[in-house]
Amino acid sequence: MSKIVELKRRRAELSAKVAEMAALETAGEVMSAEQIEQINAMHAEFNQLGAQLQRLEAAEQMQAAAAAQVENLDSQGVSQEGKLHAQPAGPKVAGAGVAHLAMALIEAQGNYQAAANIADQRGYGAEVAAALNTATPSAGGVLVPTNLASEVIELLRPKTVVRRLGARSLPLNNGNLTIPRLKGGAQVGYIGTDTDAPVTGAQFDDLKLSSKKMAALVPISNDLLANSGISPNVDRVVVDDLTSAVGAREDKAFLRDDGSGNLPKGLRNWVLPGNVFPAPTIATIDAAALQAIELFLNTLILALEGVDANMVQPGWVMSPRTFRFLEGLRDMKGNKVYLELAQKQLKGYPVGLTTQIPNNLGAGGDESELYFADFADCFIGEDQALMIDFSKEATYKDGDGNVISAFQRDQTLIRVIAKHDFGPRHRESIAIGIGVKWGK
Repeated sequence: MSKIVELKRRRAELSAKVAEMAALETAGEVMSAEQIEQINAMHAEFNQLGAQLQRLEAAEQMQAAAAAQVENLDSQGVSQEGKLHAQPAGPKVAGAGVAHLAMALIEAQGNYQAAANIADQRGYGAEVAAALNTATPSAGGVLVPTNLASEVIELLRPKTVVRRLGARSLPLNNGNLTIPRLKGGAQVGYIGTDTDAPVTGAQFDDLKLSSKKMAALVPISNDLLANSGISPNVDRVVVDDLTSAVGAREDKAFLRDDGSGNLPKGLRNWVLPGNVFPAPTIATIDAAALQAIELFLNTLILALEGVDANMVQPGWVMSPRTFRFLEGLRDMKGNKVYLELAQKQLKGYPVGLTTQIPNNLGAGGDESELYFADFADCFIGEDQALMIDFSKEATYKDGDGNVISAFQRDQTLIRVIAKHDFGPRHRESIAIGIGVKWGK
């Protein structure tokens, strides 16, 4: 096991122990002199480990940065000794560090030290080489450091509806995050002479997020990987495949997962029962139908406005079928009813489309849902690191449930593990329409 990983694990243990003992004192328990001495000793060890970590990490980065380029290359870019050379710098691809880490690991067949050497020789950068040099040989794969993983996490924003509409990302501390919220307002009023002032007592509650592990499997063609390091377009394809797979599963979790077992709880299961409204059935498009649709949309908006929701970044989420119905809706004179949908706006608020809201709900298997929420009031607690592993022999299921052999297809299966959780600070900031059969 890497020395750096051991030190980080020990620091995390010390931090947890100190927090546990501090919680006892906060609860009113008087700490003994021996306990205080233990805390002081742990503080000292924590600081000592921090200094040691800083030295080791600096040494790893220097080692990776000092990798010498190979000279005397032939026309194929290979030296007479058969070594790879650093490729000329091309356009920077956001998230390429994670793609390079995965490709170097695959090319080295899981040998971390060899992968680090490949990263050096191909010019993948000191950060990638350092991450591989400090990797822990385990079934969990390679821990992608924060500086590389943050690029990939940021790339998820345009690919996931919930992030793009304004959900706020916060780091998880030791796998947990608690966000206080105002549950009931203070009582305020005017009083006369000799009249008691109203009791002022705001009620508070907590939104508690805890780490949930998500694994995304991404099949990559071995023919494509054979060209790694030659073209930045290969980096873009790998990064796009990684972020698309993670993003699709995130949207499903943050929208519709029920919170059971190891799943996060999505908006559909956070919403208050009183904020769930059945959609009107539209048989023919006439004036009455248009009025019913308008009233339904206003009902969803008023569900938030009626409880003084902050309405900082409200937005809609719907399936493509629902969007196409509304976008093509015309009045009795042939004019489009919602012209702004061409700019992905509905009644002044942004619209997100996702196939993660299904069209096969309900008893008849033909219903969908329509979401309206203040996404600035929604929080994603996430670990700022990712884990990457690979296999050339594993099997996986495609979108139709068919079992696919990576070996038989000449593919490499990359597994990305992310840890996060999701929740709204105020459940009143969500309204959902159900039974939407429009456009079926």
